[in-house]
Amino acid sequence: MIHLATPIVLAELGWMAMSIVDTMMVGRQQNSAVAIGAVSLGSILYYAIAIFGTGLMLGLDALVSHSYGAGDLEDAHRSLVNGIYLSLGIVPVLMGLVALWEPILRRLDIQPTVMDQAIPYLRALNWSTLPLLLYFVFRRYLQGINLVKPVMFSLLSANLLNIAGNWAFIYGHLGFRAMGTAGSGWATCVGRTYMAGVLMVYCVYYDLRYKTGLRDASRWPHLPRVWKLVSLGFPAATQMGMEVGVFAVATALIGRLGAVALASHQVALNTVSFTYMVPLGIGSAAAVRVGQALGRRDNDAASRAGWTAIMLGAGFMTCTALAFWLIPGQIIRVYSPDPELRQTATQLLFVAAFFQLFDGLQAVSTGALRGAGETRAPMICSVFSYWVVGLPLGYFLCFRFGWGAVGIWTGLCVALILIGCGLLVLWRRKERSFAGVEAAVRVA
Repeated sequence: MIHLATPIVLAELGWMAMSIVDTMMVGRQQNSAVAIGAVSLGSILYYAIAIFGTGLMLGLDALVSHSYGAGDLEDAHRSLVNGIYLSLGIVPVLMGLVALWEPILRRLDIQPTVMDQAIPYLRALNWSTLPLLLYFVFRRYLQGINLVKPVMFSLLSANLLNIAGNWAFIYGHLGFRAMGTAGSGWATCVGRTYMAGVLMVYCVYYDLRYKTGLRDASRWPHLPRVWKLVSLGFPAATQMGMEVGVFAVATALIGRLGAVALASHQVALNTVSFTYMVPLGIGSAAAVRVGQALGRRDNDAASRAGWTAIMLGAGFMTCTALAFWLIPGQIIRVYSPDPELRQTATQLLFVAAFFQLFDGLQAVSTGALRGAGETRAPMICSVFSYWVVGLPLGYFLCFRFGWGAVGIWTGLCVALILIGCGLLVLWRRKERSFAGVEAAVRVA
């Protein structure tokens, strides 16, 4: 599990590092709180839409890993080709929905200086939608056949490109005009195009070298396979969309509290998102190992893979919780020198420490369940916990009790505790069904 998960975790950390770099680079402008707040608002609103498209591609985890476990590479190639067609079909829809945020934002009670930077940043991000989805298609295919190092390389090297792009586009270097916060969005767009290109080239290279048969796969769309991808990916996409959506609403609500509160929220959110990448990567590895084990009909191995991943994720997130309690000030100081921002962000990290373990449990359990082809139950659990319990509670604590941003985060903390416990129970039930099937086969 560690051998497979390590490159995926590094890739996830590289993915999150791009967002952290964006926040740090725009935070060095004259009014750091406004710039960071604009990036926070633009990013979360973009992902509230785009995450649905990337979530649809998660169906490839189950299909490709099952095919690979069963020794049927031709079927894995068929999933890749139809994943590309699916991404091309939904990109115009996603970009259109992202564009609709602009008139909605102008009607919200958000500080004008934040709005003036958030909207150009959002427009720039929108152009990265196609390379983002293609990257996810190639990545899920490669992970499903145990080729994870190219994914790690693409993301880590893209970070260097993103740093250079931020430096050039935000502040006007290398012959480019200074674009301010919007320049960070264009740097992200360039980085995502690079990542998709690297993985596409590697897929072609691997086929040429090892004669896997990818070039001989049918180039025509296969509607039953596309529908299978949608049926598996839609619940996962809905779960991810609801999760990002609730943070988008939380960000918009906190935006009503002013630039400092919004910037503090972004800094704390970046920090917890960074730590979340580790169990998320472990969960992706769990999806692959569980799926491959089930593909070769080894139910005991599928059970062991899931529990191993859960223990690894829980152990790491317990350590991060301790860090948030013991050294929050040192963590926040990396982002901004603003003392008011650091004070509020430190309070948010204190709340985050309480949900770290449960956030790790839900991330890894979701991956293990996805490898088993179960995506609907996690979706229902997340929708209920976030939207019925967490967000209403956070709103009440923020605006009725006067807790501010801490109130919103407290509501989300309660939701994550519920989700983590619920998905752990769901995995236990699924794992018992594996054991039941194995026992029945042995008796027969």
